[in-house]
Amino acid sequence: MRKLVFCLLAVLLAACEQDVYDKGEGKYSFMRADLCVVHTDASKTVHYAVIDDGDSLQLSKPYTAKWLSTPDSMYRALIYYNLPAPDDESKTEVVSLSRVPSANIHRPSYFKSGVKTDPVGFESIWTDKKQRYLNLGLLIMVGSTEEEATHRLGVVGDTIMVNPDGTRTYYLRLYHDQGGVPEYYSQRTFFSIPLKGVTTDSVAMTVNTYSGIVEKRISLSSR
Repeated sequence: MRKLVFCLLAVLLAACEQDVYDKGEGKYSFMRADLCVVHTDASKTVHYAVIDDGDSLQLSKPYTAKWLSTPDSMYRALIYYNLPAPDDESKTEVVSLSRVPSANIHRPSYFKSGVKTDPVGFESIWTDKKQRYLNLGLLIMVGSTEEEATHRLGVVGDTIMVNPDGTRTYYLRLYHDQGGVPEYYSQRTFFSIPLKGVTTDSVAMTVNTYSGIVEKRISLSSR
């Protein structure tokens, strides 16, 4: 059977690896998980990660992976790491680092085959501390097939509306093409949308879910 590949508008991406970790007082007792931005150097190696609360984590060992394919580039990622003790000046130990799919906002005309809104499971929506990214927690239905099949995610920017109080809201839709992938079981994933260039006071995201249409509004007033 072919291995299903989760892709973002024809760009192949690695699926998020959310490893189960030990509870109690074992090796992973102080492990944390955060969305972050990492930057590769000239050798496509990561030395630090800036997590969504703004802190910079200096890695104890340089990190490389196949998905870090371009030198001197920024990537959206999910990092699992062990926190050093409060009096320990050691650098951060990475348990795992996996790429998080992301996409810029596009007008409906960008999607040559039309805007597809196949249903997903919706869990959460939020922004990072500096509101550089709008993040979605989704459940994508997946399964194995003999045929080539891929998911595609994107973001549709529909319109900007002026509210009665004079503030402006940018209305967005989640683009999702199931792409022929069987819907056998759900896979949790994160999806990030860069907000650079968005100047409205809020954004409203519409997601087609298996339970119907969900619309969530997020204020951008703290930017």
